[in-house]
Order: sequence, then C-alpha cells, then structure tokens
Amino acid sequence: MAGTNITRDEAQERAATVEPSTVHYTVELDLTRGDTAFKSTTTVRFAASEGSTTWLDLIAAKVHEVVVNGVELDPADVYDGYRITLADVAAENEVRVVADCSYMRTGEGLHRFVDPVDDEVYLYSQFEVADARRVFACFDQPDLKATFAFVVVAPEHWEVVSNSPGKSVKRGAHKRRWTFEVTPSMSTYIAAIVAGPYHVVRAEHQGRDATIPLAVYCRRSLAEHLDADELFDLTRRGFAFFEEVFDSAYPFAKYDQLFVPEFNAGAMENAGAVTHHEDYLFRSRVTDAAYERRAETLLHEMAHMWFGNLVTMRWWNDLWLNESFATWASVLARAEATRWVEAWTTFAVTEKLWALRQDQLPTTHPVAADIRDLEDVEVNFDGITYAKGASVIKQLVSWVGREAFLDGVRAYFAEHAWGNTELTDLFTHLERTSGRDLSEWNEQWLRTAGVNTLRPVVAVDNTGAYTSVVIEQTAEEAHPTIRSHRVAVGLYDRTDNGSFQRRRRIELDVAGARTEIPELRGETQPDLLLVNDDDLTFAKVRLDDRSQQSIVTSIGALDSLPRALCWTAATDMLRDAEMPASSYVELVLSGVSRETSLPVVQHVLRSGRIAIDLYAWPANRMLLSARWSSALRHYAGAAEPGSDLQLAFARAWIAAAASDDHLAELRAMLDGADVVPGLTVDTDLRWALLHRLVIVGAAGEAEIAAELERDNTATGERQAAYARAAQPQRIAKAAAWHAAVETGELPNAALRATVAGFGQPEQRELLRPYVQPYLDAVGPVWAERTHDTAQVIITGLFPRVLADAVTAQMVRDWLATAEVPDPARRLVAEGLADLDRALKAQERDRQAG
Repeated sequence: MAGTNITRDEAQERAATVEPSTVHYTVELDLTRGDTAFKSTTTVRFAASEGSTTWLDLIAAKVHEVVVNGVELDPADVYDGYRITLADVAAENEVRVVADCSYMRTGEGLHRFVDPVDDEVYLYSQFEVADARRVFACFDQPDLKATFAFVVVAPEHWEVVSNSPGKSVKRGAHKRRWTFEVTPSMSTYIAAIVAGPYHVVRAEHQGRDATIPLAVYCRRSLAEHLDADELFDLTRRGFAFFEEVFDSAYPFAKYDQLFVPEFNAGAMENAGAVTHHEDYLFRSRVTDAAYERRAETLLHEMAHMWFGNLVTMRWWNDLWLNESFATWASVLARAEATRWVEAWTTFAVTEKLWALRQDQLPTTHPVAADIRDLEDVEVNFDGITYAKGASVIKQLVSWVGREAFLDGVRAYFAEHAWGNTELTDLFTHLERTSGRDLSEWNEQWLRTAGVNTLRPVVAVDNTGAYTSVVIEQTAEEAHPTIRSHRVAVGLYDRTDNGSFQRRRRIELDVAGARTEIPELRGETQPDLLLVNDDDLTFAKVRLDDRSQQSIVTSIGALDSLPRALCWTAATDMLRDAEMPASSYVELVLSGVSRETSLPVVQHVLRSGRIAIDLYAWPANRMLLSARWSSALRHYAGAAEPGSDLQLAFARAWIAAAASDDHLAELRAMLDGADVVPGLTVDTDLRWALLHRLVIVGAAGEAEIAAELERDNTATGERQAAYARAAQPQRIAKAAAWHAAVETGELPNAALRATVAGFGQPEQRELLRPYVQPYLDAVGPVWAERTHDTAQVIITGLFPRVLADAVTAQMVRDWLATAEVPDPARRLVAEGLADLDRALKAQERDRQAG
C-alpha cells in the first residue's frame, strides 16, 4: 500500500499517462451532514494513454461509489485508503467518486473550527502540499493542472467562497446551494473552499485591464478588529505595483482575502481566495513592525498570483523559486509602493538571519533542492527555500540589472501563462534579456549548499592610510564552494555630531579566496569598513578590529540599512562563538535604545534573550539576566509614553522579569496600576503579564482560569493552553506532555500553544526527565500524525533550552542508532546542531571571563 507519500517518479509516470490540459473536475460538497464528515462527490474527466493504468488520490473515511466510464466498481477492489486504481483507462475518461471525507482539526484538508464566543462553525481548506485529496478525488500533483467547477451545499446563513465567483440559491429548509464559475487551469494545491457565517466587507480595484472585485472576510466575533480600509489600501497598492512591474494583468476573476482561525502558516496563496492567519487582525496594540509583517505576507501571497499560480512549478523541486520570488517581490513592493520604505532593512535582520542559520545546519541543502517525494518537500518549507532563495534572487537582480531581470520575468509570464515550468524556462529568458550566461551562477548559487564568509583584512601605515585592503572569502569544510559575489564596500566616518557619514562606496566582484581592492590603497582608514554595504550578496560578513570597536560604542549612529547589516554581523558572530554572549548582551543594551527601526529593535531584543538563555556560560546567566531585565525596565519607562518603542521594551522586560520588585510590578499592572506611564495594559498584554508570573511560579491555575473567563475567545483558549503548559510543576508538565504527544486529541492551535509553553529556560530541571521520552516518541509521532502536526511536536519539543553536553550526547547516541524516516531524523539533527552551537558559544563566553 502506497500510504500518503507520492514520489517524484510516480508523479512523472502519471503525468506521462494523463494529459494535463484535458483534466476537469466537478466537485460537489455537502457541508450540512454533521460535525465529523461531509459528503464529497467528484466527477473527473480526462484524456489518457489508452490501456494504461493510473490512479486518483483520495483520503476518505468511506468511499461509497467508484464509477469509471459508466462501469460501477467495488470500492474495496480499487481503493486502498489513499489511492483509487484506474486500470486499463480509455483515451477519454469520466470517473465519478462518492465519498465521506473527514473534517480536520490539524489545519490540513478541510479544517473545522467552532468559535467559543458564539458556537458558530467555520471551515477553510488548506491543500498545499497534497491535501486536496482529503476533500475530493484528484490527481494531487502540481503539473496535472485542471479546471474546477465547485458546487457546495451549506447552511443557509453561511458565506461560501471558492477560487471563482459564485451564486447561491435556497435549497430546502435552512440550506443554500452555491455554484461557482469554472476556474482557469490551475493546480490542485491552490484550489480553495472556505465556508461559515463569515463577516465580509467588499470593495473593488480598477486594474490594468478590468475591475477586480475585492473582499475581506473574518469570523463575526472578530468583525470589530477587521481594518478593511487599511487592507484594501495595501491590496490596491500591491495590484498597481505588480501589474506594472510584471507588465501583466491580474489573472483571476476576483481577489478575496479570508482571515481564518487556527491557521498553520501565515497565509496561503489559493488562486483568488487567499487565506490568512486571523492573528493578522490585531485585537490589541501591536507595534508597526507587526503591520509591516502583515504587509509582507499580503504582498507575498499576491505575488504568487503570477509566480506560482499563473505559472506553476512542474514538481516540488522548484518550490524554492515560488517562495523565493514571492518573498523578494514582496520586499520590493513594500519598499517602493508602501510606507515601509526601509523594507530591505527589515529583510536584512529577519529573512537574512533565518537563511544564515538554516544554511549552517548539517541538514542544509542547495537552494534548488532534490525533492524525491512529498516527505522531502514537507520539511523544505525552510530558511533556504524562502530566505536564502530571496537573497540570491536579490543578488541576481544586482548582477544582471533590474530591468533585464524584469524583462526576463515578463517574457516568462507571457510564454508560460497557465502552464508548468522548470527553472531552466525562467533562466532561458533571463539569459536572453541580460545577455549573460547564467550557467556558472546557477551552479554556484543554486546547486551547492553552504554560506561563504567575507572578512576584510587591512594593513595601515603610520599615517593612518591603508597600504592594502583584501577581502578574504572562506567556506565551511562540509560545503567548500567559493563563489563569485557582487558586493559594495562602504567607508564610514564619525562626524562631529556623532553620526556616521559614508565617505566612499566601491562596488566590485569578489571571486576566489582573496580579492584585493587596489582603489583603497592610500585611503585614510575609516571608523567603519563595511563589506557588503547595501546588502547585495548572501554571505556572512565580518568586521575588522577598528570597525568592531566602532559599532560596540556607536552602532545606533548609523543609518538604517548599514546598522541592520552590523547587527546581523554581530548576531552571526555570537552564533559562531566569535563574540562572547556577555559582550553581545552589552552591545544590545548599549545600542538598542537608539535604534529607530522597530523590526531591528525586536530582532535584537529576541537575540539578546537567546544569548542569555542558550549562549551564555551557565554561571554568567543570573547576572546577565538581572542586568538585562533592569535595563529593559529602565528603557520602557524612559521611552516616549504610548510609543511603539515603549511597547517593544515593555514586552521584552515582562518576558524577562524575575526579581521580587519586578514581579510585584507585573502583578500591579494586572490589577490595574499605572506602573509604566503611557503603556496600555490591554487583553494580550494581560496574557503576557500572566504568562511571566506563571512561569516563575507566582501565579497558577486559578489565575489562568480567571483570565480565560475574562477572555473567552479562541485566542484566549490558546493563551490559557500556553500558560498551563508553562507552569513549573511536574504535574503540569506531565499533563501537557500527555496532551501533546500521547493523545493526539488537541487541535492544531492548542497543540502549538501547548508545545510552546512546555519548554521554559527557567525550568530546566523539570524538563530533563523528558529527553529520553522525547527521543522515544519521534518515530511514533512521525508515523501516526499528519506531517504538519509531527513537525510541530518534533521541532517544538526538542530540548534546546537544556543546552548542555549531557543532552547533546543523548541525542547524538540516538541519531546513531534510531531507525526513523529521513525527514524526522533531519528535524532532530537540526536540534542537535543548535545544541552543539550553544555549547561552543558557552565555552567562548566562559573564556571571555
């Protein structure tokens, strides 16, 4: 029996049998038949190689009928729980399948949620990678594109949304039948069904060739938080930008954006019906960085309408190109079409650092990965696929030129609209428009793994002038490729008013192990020599001694992007045990109060806390923690009342508070006292306060239950689940472990919250007994849970916070003998790499004294 996996070879064989341009689905769903399952009736028509054998994918609770070309077959003879075998097919075929399919609580297939506020039911689909088969029988692979006609019967008061516009008519008592227009040709993974009593606001946008109907949806209980005008403004800006830049009209009939509950990711690019995590509707005060992150997600999914939906990868090998292009395009659109003009600064300290971490793991892979089957792709939604890929695309744009790059993209869309492609199809156009041979670039940047380090080596004479400046390039032993980089080198001087001014910028190609910059001979040494100024390439960057001293004392005096690049370099030096954790914490505390970019502030505050919890020598942690929390308390009080900066400092302080005085202040804030003038203690900040009190044992179940009664919402339930798992008692840890690992009964949102609450650095002794049970559970969890759920458990419960040699050795011994599938092994190996890195950093901090 095949199981849920599909191999690339199997997909290629099926694509050679079934003619993609001939596939059409009529899918009828009855959503009125109970709370565990729904009726699914699929009629699929397709042409195929006569006499061949192929299959339809379906995961169903029960199959009632399988009719192939008018002949009714016994489901027991042709259905194995995952595939319906179609033997001896005709040249033209019609297959009808009637089944009961299960609602999911894992965020995959057709997810079902009950709102605790009003007991209303909400449904939404999530089909990537291959979960359309949980809703209807289909050829669930990206290169077998098809047209779809959806028909849905739903309760009378529900809205139902799909990829195309739909109309409804009353059908019997308390029901309506929704019929949707036939879609353009598209892959199964971007089909969509969303249903429930959603609140909706409609608008329109005058696009390049037509008026585009717009709508935003959310649960009724969240309607007061739906900032539709802001969302429509951003949507219109995105459409105007992309239609001009891509020289291509929006390809679908409408554009709905649906904010749905318990979503596993940030969003999903379903054609014409994008689903977003409803946490992007902010019910409490957040910083502008959260609005920027929402904008990134919205524009990322919009870019997919062209790159991914109009033109689609043939197989998951090119998932990276889908996601990397959308990430790059979303940053470009933010920087040039919205108020977030410093979007590339945000990219440098978020996506770029994510990519650097991922590319230094032992499980790193080339950007263009070899995806053998679905299990490979499930664990490849990572920092390489999204962030490193976007970084190298940014570098490619710099190398070939922006207009040449975009001309190639436009030609690619024009030639391959509604089809499937491979990387070579895009590169053919880019080579034609740029006049460059991209084969060597392709081999260096897409076909090899690992990241290079660029380090300036300088010599200065007694007058303070450079006698030589060389950029040394190195690579890790496991991934020794030395690449060609297009970089800028910036020379920055301190001015009389304390700021930095760039004196000179040189752009050059760095190739080989050593690249000399002869133009700098005789140049007066600057206070800061910044390699990869303007962030043109993907590499780890180091600073010479003088430059390090400058950023330690004055990092806040730099402009936004160079400042972010210095923060990124410092954070990477911390992770590489080149900068002691104690020094990094001091750097953060000396520079963060002068930082003006909220994404940078929040990044360095997170990194500073990680430095203390994982990278500091254990004997130094208590003193560093006290210094950290005291400084943040001061910064929260000193910041402009009511400002985003105050909120960021306050949240970081709350998460670190440990002294009796600070905990008393947290308790007073919960009781309504004005402890930090200007700081509003709203619903979500109340939970943050309670979480901290629970973690340190200053609050417990009674306070959690009272807060949940005060906030009896879906978000409140998640916050309570986190708090209960975070309690510092053995019985609480045992209950959380049982719920997350042993029962399989938690819905996806509660599972994520429970897993996140379980492992607290302050509770290491309570967590040590769970190392062996964790290792024992990896195999069964991977075998018995859905892919997404298994990854949440295996990644989220890995004992990183222990960060000690005993735990690392236990994991190493397990990896040497355990017989588990490669994707599960990969997740554990990545955790071990984090432990090994932490141990090296701790030793560096110990040596620093």
